[in-house]
Amino acid sequence: MGARVMAFDSSQQALRAEMLLEERDIAFDMIPTPGAITAGCALSLSFSTEELGRVMAVVQEEHIEIRGIFRASDSSGEGSFEQLV
Repeated sequence: MGARVMAFDSSQQALRAEMLLEERDIAFDMIPTPGAITAGCALSLSFSTEELGRVMAVVQEEHIEIRGIFRASDSSGEGSFEQLV
């Protein structure tokens, strides 16, 4: 289905999430935060829809502060984004 983007308001939280997801062998990519997403951090994590449940579990268990989780409103991933969480 498409990728999801998790955005942050601080690079500290982005790097912490990166470390915790790596520890749990969850597949993701560190990407620049898309311009259509307003966030205080230039780093975001992109992951597959299939990983959403596992990612959310880590966010909740580890109290990671996120700006939100988004999905692209179009198939190119370059347009607008819809906030899911």
